[in-house]
Amino acid sequence: MTRRLTSLSCAAVLVLGLSAAASARTGAPTADDDPLVDTFENVSRSTTWTKTGTVRLDFNTHHPQAMEVVGDRIYLSSVEIIEAPVKYPQPVDGYDRSPGKGVGHLFVLEKDGTLIKDIVLGEGDIYHPGGLDVDQDGNIWLPVAEYRPNSEAIIYKVDPNTFEAQKMFTVADHIGGVVRDQESGRLVGQSWGSRRFYEWTTSGRQKSRWLNDSHFIDYQDCEYVASRKTLCSGIAALPAQPGATTPYELGGFALLDLRTRRIIHEVPTQLWSTAGHVVTRNPTDIDVVGDHLTMYAAPDDFGEGNNTEILTYEAVVTPLS
Repeated sequence: MTRRLTSLSCAAVLVLGLSAAASARTGAPTADDDPLVDTFENVSRSTTWTKTGTVRLDFNTHHPQAMEVVGDRIYLSSVEIIEAPVKYPQPVDGYDRSPGKGVGHLFVLEKDGTLIKDIVLGEGDIYHPGGLDVDQDGNIWLPVAEYRPNSEAIIYKVDPNTFEAQKMFTVADHIGGVVRDQESGRLVGQSWGSRRFYEWTTSGRQKSRWLNDSHFIDYQDCEYVASRKTLCSGIAALPAQPGATTPYELGGFALLDLRTRRIIHEVPTQLWSTAGHVVTRNPTDIDVVGDHLTMYAAPDDFGEGNNTEILTYEAVVTPLS
């Protein structure tokens, strides 16, 4: 099975399962070799997740977006916000807010959190990296978009050996994440709030477009899993309840079938960070060995709580009855 270790994402580091994940990437996925899908379909609200590790990153991570753990490396995308976008009273030229200013980063880390390389991505108003995926050849695919909906994005491919970023094509929409379909070879990406999905060739030819059937959460980070499926995590910010001062972050995961374009399984998440965020707010990743899931999450930004920490949770999953 070939699968990406990112999206029940955030990169983790010391945990059981990293070697299994690396070996899992050595072959093309098949419909009969799908342990992550089989196990995740039995995850429910009653599944017990036990926190087993914390790795604190000792550099400015800014606002992390997505993560992937591959062998002894962690890839972490992040946006550095220099000037936050500001909402317009009325739309201007089709936009609901100003572009803001910022810098896009793809951090390459050792599995203990040590920073190896800071790859700067984007150009002009395009500075917001999104969800990333690693294909069977080790190439890193990710979008960098304007920090506003209905805008523009660049799709990059990054060489894991030279760290060279190649601009593959542009899209006339905000693309918040991509996965590489390892059976078709195409890329699948989602728009702002994951309301629209797109499928392209690697040269940028759009093959299809469809709407998201689910309004449960907005996907923050998706990973490709075997037999043409993708596992996404994210949040929905719900209005503050009477007497509360902040919105409630509803977190969760969704397993999607790229063939049928339907949701296979959805489940909420009830785990919280040091800064009080639901763990699926930012990057997540998940690994599986038998009925044992290992989840990695990095929900907090630099400057919140203990700064960005990679949290590790484990669960033994039993079949739903």
